[in-house]
Amino acid sequence: MFLRIARDIAKPQTFAILDLLKRSTGLPVKELAKAMKMSYMGVKQHCTELEKKGFLDTWRRPGEVGRPEKLYRLTEKAAAFYPESGNELTLEILHSIQQIYGPSAPDKLLFNHFAKKTEAYLKKVKGRSVSERATAFAKLRNLEGHCAEVEYDPQAGFRLVEYHHPMKEIATAFPSIRQMETQMIQKILMTDVQRVEERASGLTKVAWVIPTLGHALAS
Repeated sequence: MFLRIARDIAKPQTFAILDLLKRSTGLPVKELAKAMKMSYMGVKQHCTELEKKGFLDTWRRPGEVGRPEKLYRLTEKAAAFYPESGNELTLEILHSIQQIYGPSAPDKLLFNHFAKKTEAYLKKVKGRSVSERATAFAKLRNLEGHCAEVEYDPQAGFRLVEYHHPMKEIATAFPSIRQMETQMIQKILMTDVQRVEERASGLTKVAWVIPTLGHALAS
């Protein structure tokens, strides 16, 4: 399914557009063109093609003056480009373990998984400040397909944001994953964090608010 869709929009510029939009709740053509160093009309053409194929939709953002600004954003169909982490097989295994060993068995297995993940991350994430550690951690998560970055929000403060959550379906079936993942990130960043989920155009991004970002860590 994924390969068939990929062949359908094989132009490399379209993947750049998808990636930029994945990391946002919507962008206008002029911002996409600036980021991609392309002409406005060139990007507009790609966006129009993607919209016709169902990978993008649009909405209007009211401005202080003039007409509302048209923004493009991803649809659920575009999620095919950001595959999950073997969710179907994993869910089948977890449900089987639950049936055989009892309702608490999956949580024990997941706890062990996150404990090992935490150990692996701690060996790679370096830095004395939370900012340095968050940036290093985001790079590792990007390699795993999380589309992660550290960003600043005037209202929420500094946040570690992930625009793709490979374990989303598993977390829906076993909600304890959300707490385990948050605890893992707290250990890696060595600070308290608050988990927030935001949805836009049917897609979900997860953010961890970092209240002490930039503060030096104890030796």
